[in-house]
Amino acid sequence: MQLAFVLYKYFPFGGLQRDFMRIAQVCQARGHAIRVYTMIWEGEVPPGFEVIVAPVKALSNHKRNERFTAWVQADLAKRPVDRLVGFNKMPGLDVYYAADPCFEDKAQTLRNPLYRHFSRYRHFAEYERAVFSPAVGTDILMISDVQLPLFTKHYRTPLDRFHMLPPGISPDRRAPANAAEVRAAFRQEFKVADDELLLVQIGSGFITKGLDRSIRALAALPADMRSRTRLMVVGQDDAGSFQRLARSLGVAERVQFLKGRSDVPRFLLGADLLIHPAYNENTGTVLLEALVAGLPVLVTDVCGYAHYIEEADCGLVVPSPFTQTTLNKMLADMLNNPQLRQDWKTNALRFADQADLYSLPERAADVILGAAA
Repeated sequence: MQLAFVLYKYFPFGGLQRDFMRIAQVCQARGHAIRVYTMIWEGEVPPGFEVIVAPVKALSNHKRNERFTAWVQADLAKRPVDRLVGFNKMPGLDVYYAADPCFEDKAQTLRNPLYRHFSRYRHFAEYERAVFSPAVGTDILMISDVQLPLFTKHYRTPLDRFHMLPPGISPDRRAPANAAEVRAAFRQEFKVADDELLLVQIGSGFITKGLDRSIRALAALPADMRSRTRLMVVGQDDAGSFQRLARSLGVAERVQFLKGRSDVPRFLLGADLLIHPAYNENTGTVLLEALVAGLPVLVTDVCGYAHYIEEADCGLVVPSPFTQTTLNKMLADMLNNPQLRQDWKTNALRFADQADLYSLPERAADVILGAAA
């Protein structure tokens, strides 16, 4: 079959983008042709992929999305495909990968009522309705059961159109046999002393991921612990406001910012704890990447995958409603208890051996390809 995948932007370090790539490559490995429509492509093009960067521009994101959709539909009219798979919400999809939360629910609960009178709201509401309306037949690949009741509440989407997927952690995230050697080499490279404690926060979108909360929690540590604790931040985003926050709290020299990179597994093995106090998060793939590497996790309960941290007993989950004081205390307690961190590591690695945290690409391909899989 000829498959077409469509997403607004591809770059190698985004969670949605990495899921897209692995799913498309599984479909390709099963003998199907891959075409990709996007507005931005960063990174290498896999062999055999036809990548089309649509030449569309606009002053606003929603206008650009509309022009992109029209351009793609015009190209598809000339060169039809057997399946159209979207990683962003838009009209005309056969299959939608639901990486983003329910827009309508956020618009009604988190926004001023006046917001719904603006063209931006109308665009995103219309594009979400084009996927979830009972009047269309789009199959929906769900990666978090937290969002499913919100979609059915607002759109009455038939349940048989939802396909719940297991996580899809890449095998290269698992702790290797030489994990101790990798950890030692990493800490030597980044000059992390044996008695220092290393926190990592990994992911693009620093505001949503709660980086401000992490910096405040670091600053709130007791002075002796703070002086030997470092925070490494890895991700694609503008760090300016967070660097200013760190300076204002007196911890600028304890926080290091690094761009998105491909050697994330080394950070997971070299660190002492992953901190992820997100404001909202549909899933939180990095939580499971840390889990399978044996790295304890401190995460807010709004993340779709936070329940795995509790099930594996490999860290702590900050309850809602969030308070900075609670996060501060949990972080200090975790850092102050090396034996408990070792127990969490043991629990995490045991859970990684037993649970299905890996087969998302294969299961997604099954749905996309249907009887042809």
